[in-house]
Amino acid sequence: MLKPLLRLPFIRKGSVSRPAHRALIGNEVRQCLRVAFGATLGFTISKLMDWNYGTFFTVYPMLILGLVPILNAHIIRQFLASAALVSAFVFVIQGMFGDQPIPMIITVVMIFAFMFRCMSNGANFLFGAVGVVGLSMQLHFASYSTASVSDLVMSNVAASLLTVFVAMFMHLIFPDVEARAKPPVVSKPDSNRRHEVILASMVATLSFIVFQVLDLQDSLSAQVSSVLILFPLNWYGAGRAALNRAIGTLIGCNIGLAWQFVLLNHSGILWFVSIALWISVMLFARYHMLEGGGSGAGFGAMTTMGILFGQYLSPQQDLVYNALYRFTSVTVSVAATLTAVYLMHRFLNQFVTTRFVVANSAP
Repeated sequence: MLKPLLRLPFIRKGSVSRPAHRALIGNEVRQCLRVAFGATLGFTISKLMDWNYGTFFTVYPMLILGLVPILNAHIIRQFLASAALVSAFVFVIQGMFGDQPIPMIITVVMIFAFMFRCMSNGANFLFGAVGVVGLSMQLHFASYSTASVSDLVMSNVAASLLTVFVAMFMHLIFPDVEARAKPPVVSKPDSNRRHEVILASMVATLSFIVFQVLDLQDSLSAQVSSVLILFPLNWYGAGRAALNRAIGTLIGCNIGLAWQFVLLNHSGILWFVSIALWISVMLFARYHMLEGGGSGAGFGAMTTMGILFGQYLSPQQDLVYNALYRFTSVTVSVAATLTAVYLMHRFLNQFVTTRFVVANSAP
C-alpha cells in the first residue's frame, strides 16, 4: 500500500514519521512531564478564571516546552517579543486596515516574511515560529464579527506571560538529568534562504486570504495546520510535515471523541477534563520525543487536543461535531496548502537567485 506513496517526490523511504521502538532517556521523560503538566496547568487556570480563548493558554505551553528542550533568557525573550509583536500587529493593523483588503494583505505579507526570515536564519527560530502560529490564530479570531480585538489582545498577552511562568515552573520541578549537547549549526546557500522566505510567506498569506474570503470562522485548526506544515520552509519537508499533520489530527480527534464518550455528562467537571487532557498530552509527548522532538505526528496530535479542549470542551459544549468537522477541514486544508507549496516551489526554482539546492539529493 505504501510503495506507490514512497515514489512521490516529497515522500522518500524513511521520511514518514515512524518513531523507533525504544525506551525514552531521562531528559526525554522530563520533557514529556513538562509538556503534559504545563499544558494542563495552563488549561486548568484559564478555565478556573473563566478567561476567553482557552486555546492560547493550552497550546502556547506546548510550543515553548515541546519545540524547545531547554529554557534560558534568549528563549524567553524570543517568546515574549513574538507575543508583543503579534499583539501590536493585531491591535493596530487589524484596527486600521481590517476593512481594507489590499492594505491588510500587504501588511500580512510583510509580517509573515519577517517571521519566516527569522525562522530561516535559525538563531531566532522560536520567535518566528510562535509569531506565525500566534498571528494565524489571532487573525482568525479577529475575523469574527462579534470578536473584541482588545479582549483578544489582552488574552494573548495574559496567555504569553502565564506560559513563561508555567515553563519556568516546569523546568524547576522537572529539570533535565544531564546536560544537553548544543544543536549543530546548519549553513545554507543564500538562494535557499530567499526560496524559503518567499515560499512560506506567500503560501501563508494565501491561506489567510482564502480563510477570510470564504469566511471559514469555525476552521481554526485547519488554518493553523496550513501554517504548521510550512515550518520545514521547503517543499521536501512540507510533504513530510503534511502527512504527519494529517495523521496527528486524525489521532487527536479520535482520542478527543473517545474522551467525550468516556466523560459523557461529566465533561462539565473541570478536574475530570484536566486529567483526560494530561493523559492524552503525556502519550502524545512520548510519541513526540520518539520522533525526535520536531513538528511530527505526535506534535500535531498534541496541538489538536489543545485546540479541541481549549476551544470547545466546556460545561456548555461538547466536541463530537467539532472533532469530526476538524479532521475533514484539516485534510482539505493540508492538501490545498501542499499543492500551493509545490506550485510555488516550481516557480521559484525557475530563477537562479531563488533556486532551492538540495544537499545529498541522491535517492
